[in-house]
Amino acid sequence: MSKYEKQRERMVKYQVEGRGVHSDVVLAAMRKVPREQFIPEYERAYAYNDGPLPIGEGQTISQPFVVAFMIEALKLDGGEKVLEIGTGSGYAAAVLAEVAGDVYTIERLPDLAERSTQLLAQLGYDNVHVRCGDGTLGWPEQAPFGGIVVTAGGPDVPVSLREQLAVGASLVIPVGDTKSYQELRRVTRVAEDDYESETLTAVRFVPLVGEQGWPTEY
Repeated sequence: MSKYEKQRERMVKYQVEGRGVHSDVVLAAMRKVPREQFIPEYERAYAYNDGPLPIGEGQTISQPFVVAFMIEALKLDGGEKVLEIGTGSGYAAAVLAEVAGDVYTIERLPDLAERSTQLLAQLGYDNVHVRCGDGTLGWPEQAPFGGIVVTAGGPDVPVSLREQLAVGASLVIPVGDTKSYQELRRVTRVAEDDYESETLTAVRFVPLVGEQGWPTEY
């Protein structure tokens, strides 16, 4: 077992499962995806620390526990078509790809979108499809989705994303009116015109920028 594999096992045991994530498929995915590949080489010594790390462009790779918690909150059975908003490094998309069927992920920053596309392809994730664009508008031509996860904090839940949920599916998104604090919400589409919302925990994410999010200068 390599150095990184040992660190990954410890991460899952203590930072993820030890803090309450119990989904077998999510834990297996977290054990499999090489987080060190998704961060700059000079940061790799910290790849399995319990915290976010910078990946350039003012963005971060999320804390491992938060990635696992959000994916578990989608309540996926496996094989679903899933939408991710905020590709970033591509790490969460890779974890999702181990759980879901096809992953459609949108990144607004061209350099990050290109970098993550190349890396995910190199790692063999041919079920991940990356688009550069405004994530708050979703990916309507691929809707409905069996789950949507948003890795940036918005002022409210974008209407476009709610409407792209399949009935019975959930959207997990940080919502708050400041950069420094959001509530992680799960919105479930219980019928064609009926949604249920619940607050899961407090989080802190970079801003969700776009037509149905924060303005670019926020």
